[in-house]
Amino acid sequence: TPKGDITTEEKESKMADDGAATAAAGAAIPTDQVAAPASKPQPAVDIDKTKPEDFDGEVATNNVLPSAETIKKIEDYIVLDRDGKSKTFKSLYSGNNVARRVLVVFIRHFFCGNCQEYLRTLSESITPEALLQLPVSTFIVVVGCGDPALINMYIEATNCPFPLYTDPTRALFDALGMTKTLALGSKPAYMKKSMWKSALDSIGQGLRVLPKGLSLKSGDQRQVGGEFLFEPLDIVTPI
Repeated sequence: TPKGDITTEEKESKMADDGAATAAAGAAIPTDQVAAPASKPQPAVDIDKTKPEDFDGEVATNNVLPSAETIKKIEDYIVLDRDGKSKTFKSLYSGNNVARRVLVVFIRHFFCGNCQEYLRTLSESITPEALLQLPVSTFIVVVGCGDPALINMYIEATNCPFPLYTDPTRALFDALGMTKTLALGSKPAYMKKSMWKSALDSIGQGLRVLPKGLSLKSGDQRQVGGEFLFEPLDIVTPI
């Protein structure tokens, strides 16, 4: 055989060796390195965040201020007084004969024992006269979410000396980000009654207005309230 040529037997032997090496190399590839087939992307879930969702559990408060756009949008929203007469929301904290600083307290439904106890404590601790004598005249306004025909009952039950209005549509509650839940949470420090006594009193209030057709008109029982302080930027800011 000429020098440099490979015999038939040597070719077959080399091909067998190459095949074995290829098989061994293939077997040496870890299975976890094998590319998985590409999965299809999951479609995006469309969540409506235009209104606060129902909340289950302890409600955490925050001090996040509403945006200037939100305040501008809601200033002409309507609230009703005890006679059912309408007023703009802005008129509660701005205009002639209005205190420079106004705390707007949003409460839950008109039969809520916790809110009633809170207003009793507030009314015993602070008088309108004392607020108006502060260096910056201050006042408190209360806004509920039930039928205006229940306002007199609520004032009598709480001895509240501050003006009380209602927003039955709850448009203000929604715009200002107040959430909804049926949970009462832990017993507040201002509660003098037991939770059971408070619940029974609420049921009694509902039964007493049954002849007037108002038992189911106290407002959304899931609606949670909040407090918003409206005040001038400085002493010369117009109102």
